[in-house]
Amino acid sequence: MYIAQEESFGPVMVISKFKNGDVDGVLRRANATEYGLASGVFTKDISKALYISEKLEAGTVFINTYNKTDVAAPFGGFKLSGFGKDLGK
Repeated sequence: MYIAQEESFGPVMVISKFKNGDVDGVLRRANATEYGLASGVFTKDISKALYISEKLEAGTVFINTYNKTDVAAPFGGFKLSGFGKDLGK
């Protein structure tokens, strides 16, 4: 879907189905984009959330929330998103 491939700014959430337990398939789909500013993981399984957050190609990964961060925390993106962490290359 176009909306899942673009870097949309605004109140947009893409929810897509996946086969139960196909975490690696979900990661492949999530990382198959040119962008990677931020992402969110919603699950009851904290081990799964940590595994996914390490594999996602995104500057910020929120777990069971979204856009809640400290303004002093480093931020940035991957690929064509953002400026990199702390304005690094």
